[in-house]
Amino acid sequence: MNAGGNHEPCATLAGATTVIHVTDLEAAINWWREHSPSPDGIRAVPEVRALAEAYALLSLSRTTCIAPAALPPLALDAWLAWYSTTPDSPCIAICSTAQGDPVCKGCGRTFDEVQHWPALSPFEKRGVWHRILLEGTAWRFNRYAERSRS
Repeated sequence: MNAGGNHEPCATLAGATTVIHVTDLEAAINWWREHSPSPDGIRAVPEVRALAEAYALLSLSRTTCIAPAALPPLALDAWLAWYSTTPDSPCIAICSTAQGDPVCKGCGRTFDEVQHWPALSPFEKRGVWHRILLEGTAWRFNRYAERSRS
């Protein structure tokens, strides 16, 4: 739900074509907290504070996504550092799009997403990851879960 109360998908929020979902902000905050714990046990490191500020703004505005351009530079850099530690592709080496399926049974990506994956931005890739995780129907989540690393 966006700030105006409309139920819009994140991809159309404020006209943005790429967004960062709140669950990725949470994951980035937790990653930073684990890898750069508070030096004094009280105050969080700057990266955690920057990401937490963006998270708080999402909460206050009752939205679930934020445009990357809306993040302060330190928060964006912290998010990108976390992103670099995540698996790049949901592929599990069972590609049914090669046999003509419009959506891969193995990873859940569409033919276009598979074809253009190397050219997608980190934000677009995370949007695809978010969608396939919500759907949970790809074989990577059930039949061949042991092949997935995420």
